[in-house]
Amino acid sequence: MQIGMIGLGRMGASMVTRLLRGGHDCVVHDQEPEGMARLAALGAMSAASLQQFVGRLQTPRAVWLMVPAAAGDAVLEQLTPLLQPGDIVIDGGNSHYHDDLRRAAALAKSNIAHVDVGTSGGVAGLDCGYCLMIGGGKDIVQHLAPVFATLAPGAGTAATTPGRHAGGSSADQGWLHCGPHGAGHFVKMVHNGIEYGVMAAYAEGMNILHHANVGLRDHAIDAETTPLREPAHYQYELDLPEIAEVWRRGSVIGSWLLDLTAAALAADPALDGYEGRISDSGEGRWTVQAAIDEAVPAPVLSAALYARFSSRGEADFANRVQSAMRHEFGGHVEEPAPTPGSGT
Repeated sequence: MQIGMIGLGRMGASMVTRLLRGGHDCVVHDQEPEGMARLAALGAMSAASLQQFVGRLQTPRAVWLMVPAAAGDAVLEQLTPLLQPGDIVIDGGNSHYHDDLRRAAALAKSNIAHVDVGTSGGVAGLDCGYCLMIGGGKDIVQHLAPVFATLAPGAGTAATTPGRHAGGSSADQGWLHCGPHGAGHFVKMVHNGIEYGVMAAYAEGMNILHHANVGLRDHAIDAETTPLREPAHYQYELDLPEIAEVWRRGSVIGSWLLDLTAAALAADPALDGYEGRISDSGEGRWTVQAAIDEAVPAPVLSAALYARFSSRGEADFANRVQSAMRHEFGGHVEEPAPTPGSGT
């Protein structure tokens, strides 16, 4: 099947490579010529402009957008006038599902179909495949099934769930038509919200292990410092890379995220190569907002999102306000921040 891909970043280029390996005909476009050249060497047909890109696709065209969510409208504004009735626009980025509903309605006026595809798999997706969560019309999704089947991990990559009939659903292959427009990105939104919470749980647990030697350190004795009551209870110099490794084998908290954590710790046990500023690309916020709209409690996911804000210094002013209040009501003087390498 022929497929056009706009956006050849970390995932887009790998997805095209996987499609080429699966025998599909790919036309690619990106602002960076180098990315197109690499894929052209693998057999893709590159296009220097959107006009050329559309012209090289057979009708009905299937155009996959793999661009940042914030760029979706700008790309569609340029692309839509070049398309014809019967063409298909597939949004594989992390767009807000509200945008899917709006864009699908706008494209429908020109008889152009819209499909939203929540795509998970990261840099490992090239070899392992991508989990695809899809929203849109049933007939269009079925038309694109060969593309989804190639991108997905495929049957046999996970053991059959007890009580399920193997092969009874495309979910067994790693792709699923979740529902009408927006459903794919809604499911992916919640998927990423869960990801925030799981990552935060691993990080907090690792931090507790990291500080399990606190009883070996010297501590200030003053009115501003809560004393450690039982230093003898915290005398452990734990090897985090080894702990992450043993957890990967037979533990109930084993996961791909733990595998990645173990790899990072093996390469850099103190994680000195990171500053700890954690970005959020929107899905966690949207998940928490959906929970509010639905009146569904989501304290873990909310806390994980707010922790990301704090990691970027967004809590600094609030912390200064609290420090100022302590000084005003009790004359409490801030303790100086520990110097790097002081062990405190």
